[in-house]
Amino acid sequence: MSLTDKAIEQIRELIRTGALPPGSKLPPEPDLAAQLGLSRNLAREAVKALAVARVLEVRRGDGTYVTSLQPRLLFEGLGGAVELLQGDSAALQDLMEVRRLLEPVATALAATRITDDQLAEVSRHLEAMREARDDVEQLNVHDAAFHRAVVSATGNDTLLTLLEAISGRTLRARIWRGLVDAQAAERTLAEHEAIYKALSTRDASLSQAAALLHVSSTEQGLRNYLRTAPKEGQRDR
Repeated sequence: MSLTDKAIEQIRELIRTGALPPGSKLPPEPDLAAQLGLSRNLAREAVKALAVARVLEVRRGDGTYVTSLQPRLLFEGLGGAVELLQGDSAALQDLMEVRRLLEPVATALAATRITDDQLAEVSRHLEAMREARDDVEQLNVHDAAFHRAVVSATGNDTLLTLLEAISGRTLRARIWRGLVDAQAAERTLAEHEAIYKALSTRDASLSQAAALLHVSSTEQGLRNYLRTAPKEGQRDR
């Protein structure tokens, strides 16, 4: 570990042990450096790195605070990383594989916890997808909202954040573009319908099976699209 990494770890340890709980203010830089046995420069670099990671928030003129440490905040960078992988076909397929491992189980959990209001929200997004069946942009928007509503019903914010991050907007758009081009959008809409119907019965096994069928089908569609589609730069010519 570099000296900066060690300094970062020392501050993280203060947070982990509760010495610096969420929302608390860090000591002034000279005091923090002295407390940790660091130079002021090392303490400053460690604070900068943790601010980038959304663990700390530097408020100019006020000081440095520990953030809420909520999953959505801490995993914010993951979604950005996924967007950077759009040109890497192998990485995109790896992401779909992770989605296949997580989303069906999340859907099964949602079936056991979903409320009538949450189920109605899923239904609204399903209907919006039907109405936008030929509009890739709107299909993308309502597809993301459909799956968000399903996973939100688990009550597990960490799971929701992870799945949203690995199912980035650009990746979803690519998938829908391929489905519309291949005239497979109707089949995919039917898969969403099956997920909704399974959730409405509160049957965890059926919901998991419906979600697994959908994600596996989507994964295959992405493979086909990546194999046949021109590069982004070529499409624009």
